[in-house]
Parts: sequence; structure tokens; C-alpha cells
Amino acid sequence: MDVLSDRKTIPLAVDLDGTLIATDLLWEGLFLLLRRNPLLFFMVPFWMLQGPARLKQEIAARVDIDPATLPYRDAVLQRIRRERAAGRQVILATGTPRRFAEAIAAHLGLFDQVMATDGLHNLTSERKRATLCEAFGDGGFDYAGNSRHDLKVFDAAREAIVVAPDRAAARWQSANRAELLETPKPTLRTVLKMLRVHQWLKNVLIAVPVVLSHEYANMAIVWAAMLAFISFSATASAVYIVNDFFDLTLDRKHATKRNRPFASGLLSMKFGLISAMVLLAISVGTALLLPPLFLAALGVYFACTTAYSLAIKRMLLLDVLMLAGLYTMRIIAGAAATGMDVSFWLLAFSIFFFLSLALVKRYVELRATALDPKQRIAGRGYRPEDEDIIAQAGMASAFSSALVLALYIDSDAVREQYAHPYMMWPLAPIVLYLTMRIWILARRDEMHDDPVVFITRDWRSQLVALFGALLIVCAVIAP
Repeated sequence: MDVLSDRKTIPLAVDLDGTLIATDLLWEGLFLLLRRNPLLFFMVPFWMLQGPARLKQEIAARVDIDPATLPYRDAVLQRIRRERAAGRQVILATGTPRRFAEAIAAHLGLFDQVMATDGLHNLTSERKRATLCEAFGDGGFDYAGNSRHDLKVFDAAREAIVVAPDRAAARWQSANRAELLETPKPTLRTVLKMLRVHQWLKNVLIAVPVVLSHEYANMAIVWAAMLAFISFSATASAVYIVNDFFDLTLDRKHATKRNRPFASGLLSMKFGLISAMVLLAISVGTALLLPPLFLAALGVYFACTTAYSLAIKRMLLLDVLMLAGLYTMRIIAGAAATGMDVSFWLLAFSIFFFLSLALVKRYVELRATALDPKQRIAGRGYRPEDEDIIAQAGMASAFSSALVLALYIDSDAVREQYAHPYMMWPLAPIVLYLTMRIWILARRDEMHDDPVVFITRDWRSQLVALFGALLIVCAVIAP
């Protein structure tokens, strides 16, 4: 009877960031703010100097969150529902701005009271402890939290429930034998998904100038290409991480992207930021071992990908042109790293070929979007009614790439460089086969939304590409 009485009279206070939700709304709000107006980046230091509460309030005043899409911890929600069913009062006690906290509380309908950051008072650590003790008395409440900022509150609570703890909270939980609420933990596969290792395959384009110059037996040049590959891959992963931060809200509304590490809350944004900085350090450190021209190409690539993430990806047609340009930039960077020449023919082929693949990506997204002809793809500049023109432009680009390749094969450059240039003629129909097959599969809704990754995983495409590579080798060395 006393236990039941305690459960009804002793309230349960629940933290928000990292406890109720597997994310931090301060970081999310900051990236939403920068996505809306990147120039406000320069205001952030001034707000920080006035204290964390001021920073939180300035962000909350300028952005909106969607409580329905946040990654709630199921174990915590189930615990709250059980406690409420037993007649217990539940309080949301958080350092998050009141505007955000009340929106979440209204969405869930599980809290009797909200205690949150107001004005210049940041409701964390000592201040949260004092507020709860003033309302319920020292030891007059139970508390669920997750971080070092909650240690003072744990000490004042009658009972502590530790959820997905950081190192400090984990040590406290172990020393005090407090209740630990189990939550899903990230694995190595989660980290690899964060890095998007499968996307590194695109950086193989760095080796194209080496292969076409027939210098694949020159170990110094091959080593330079490998270093360039590492540098580009590290930069690409860092940009993917930051891009995920900007796209959190959109990813959570997507059928598959909502399972990404940051959108799902499996990895914290703090971990992602540290990882991005380490990756950029690796990238620059590796680039310094290569010619200065490569570092310049890497800088242009980083600037373009950042601009793409911030704005260009939402611009009609400019987005696909930028994607095609970024693929071509990898080839240019490979030439800069190895000292190889890159021809007009190669660049022209690359632009048309990768423009076709970029248009496939948008076409697949258009096919998957709602039937409302006025609705745009989330975060893009396209509408379902654009489907036909995108397909026409993509097929035209595919045929243009094959035409450029055919003209190149018939050029004096090929006659000078290859002993048997006639053996390269099947390359043009091979390119047409690859691109047309991708478009047909896209029209059948049987194509992965990233066609470059699709090519690397599809055995038919791999077989045809291998045959094309053998033709090039034979054109060089056949007796």
C-alpha cells in the first residue's frame, strides 16, 4: 500500500534532450536556423556570450520544430504511460526553450506540467535541481535523465532513472546502482552508415586520368591517386554528416532516410560534429602530401558541396548541374594529384554522362512523390508534373555522352595513343546500354535512388563495364 501511495504522490520528472528524445534540440535548432539564414551564423557567438539561455531563446524565436517527427525513445514513452496509468504525476523538466518543450508536451499529451528554460534562466543542472526541490522538496521526486548535466538532479531525487547515459552519467549510475533504462546502442555498422562508405565508390573517378594515360604501372602516380582518394573520401563523409544535420526534418519524413543515424537518433549530433572535424583534418593532412593544385581542387569541391547542401539542392535544375559538376571535379582532382592531363573529350563526356545519372535520381524521387501536381518534392524544386521533361533531358544527356565518346574514338588523339582504336568502338553502345537500362528500370520503379551506387551493385552493369575496360586494355596492348 505504501508503494502504491508513493507512486501516486511522488511525481516523476523526465528530461527531454537525450532522454525522452534521442537528439538535442539546441543543435537541431541551430542547423535549422543556419539553413534558413546562413548569415545568422555570425550572430551565434554574440548570443553565446550572453549565456546559453539567450542562445536557446534566440534560436527558438526563429525556427519551428515538428514534434511529430522527433526520434522519441520508445522505452521512455512506455514507462511514462505506465506511470500515468498508475495515477502518477509526470513533469517534463528540460533545459530546452519553453516554446519547444510545450509543443512536444502538447503533441504527446503525457505531461501534467512543463518546466523549461525561460528568459535568461537556463533550466539545467543546479537550476533544474533547485526548481524541482522548490516544487516538490529534496527527495520528493523521481528523475529520468541521461547526461553529466543531470548529476546534481540525480543526487536530489528520491530515485534516479538513467537513460542512454554519457560517460559521467554512466559512472554515476554504476556507483549508485541506479536504475538503467536500456535503449538501442550504435554499432560499427551505424558509424559506417554515418560515413556513407558506399558513396566512396564515386571517388574511384579520381583514378580515371591515370587509367586513360596508361600509367597504372607507375607506383608513384598510383600512390598519389590513392592519397587523393583518401582525401576526397574523408571530405565527402564530413560533408555528408553536415548535410544530414541540415536535412534532419526532411529525412524523418522520408520512408528510408528516417533510418539514418542522426535522423533516428542512434548517433548524437555532438559525435557527428567531432567526427566531421576529424575527417576534415585527415583530408587536409593527406592533401598536403600532394601537389598544391590538388588542395585547390579539394577546396573547390568542399565549397561546392557545402553550397549544394545549404541552398543549391533546392534549386530547380541547378542541383543536377552541380551534381554532374561534382562528379567531373573528381576527375579534375585526380589529374591535379597525379600530374596527368585531362582532355576536353573526357570532361565533355563526364558532364553529359553524370548529368543523365543526376536526372535519374530526381526522376526516381518524382515517381515516388505524391499525386498532387502542385506538391514539390520535400526540400527540392521539382513537382510531379516535371517528370516527363526530366526523363527527356536525362535520355538526351545519355545519348550526348555516347556521341561525345564516339567522336573521341574517331579523333586523332585516340589514333596516336592506341595501337588498335577500332577495338574501342563498342564503348559507345556500352554507354548507351548502361544509361538506357537505368532509365528503363527507373520507369519501372525498380531502380535504387542513387544510380551511381546502383551501377556498382548491379552485376549486369559490372559485367558490361568490365568488358569495356578489357576493350581499352586490348586497344593498347593487343599485338
